[in-house]
Amino acid sequence: MALEEQCSAPPRWRFISLTHVEFPEDDLTGHVLAYITLLPIAIIVGFVTLIVFKRELHTISFFGGLLLNEGVNWLLKHILREPRPCAGAHTTVSTEYGMPSSHSQLIWFFVVYFFLFLYLRMHQTNNARCLDLLWRHILSVILLGLALSVSYSRVYLLYHTWSQVFYGGVAGSTIGVIWFFFTQEVLTPIFPKIASWPISEYFLVRDTSLIPNILWFEYTVTRSEARNRQRKLGTKLQ
Repeated sequence: MALEEQCSAPPRWRFISLTHVEFPEDDLTGHVLAYITLLPIAIIVGFVTLIVFKRELHTISFFGGLLLNEGVNWLLKHILREPRPCAGAHTTVSTEYGMPSSHSQLIWFFVVYFFLFLYLRMHQTNNARCLDLLWRHILSVILLGLALSVSYSRVYLLYHTWSQVFYGGVAGSTIGVIWFFFTQEVLTPIFPKIASWPISEYFLVRDTSLIPNILWFEYTVTRSEARNRQRKLGTKLQ
């Protein structure tokens, strides 16, 4: 009933520059949610940046699952063909179909995959110290809050119905679980072979799946190399 009332008296819409995400004019909550709803785009940009600068196989695999998830969403939308709420309320959407929500499906794929990575893969390779567990729990709560916020924003801004967001979340979560175990059981064992391919060596693609804490590893290696070079430089200047 509330949705019918909103559609019968639609608000005036404004959009965020360069993104064409619309929000009700003079609505501060809508303005904030319009930025939150852009989070899936930020995730994609982040993945591309990581792949360009890190070139790590697990990151590439994670991104591949994200693209597969988007392909499944496109297929489901064109099979189900369920329209968005308040048809014509938004003129900047890429497709008229709303079932399931692609934003919801993407963010829940990302969050569920990340949950499994934190608590299963990292648990296998790291000592579960109190501090390690604490930051994992904190990060998990933050990610869950972001996923719920993105899902709510799609309904608040009248891009989707609750059912479209819900089933998008179910689809994304399911694909996230399947892709995580596929990566762990099928892809990870062959990462060393892929990393040794000539084309991988040419593009500096690497496999870090056997390194427990890549951040600490990179920090210690970089610090050690910097000290060695500083020592050599100091020797030459003497």
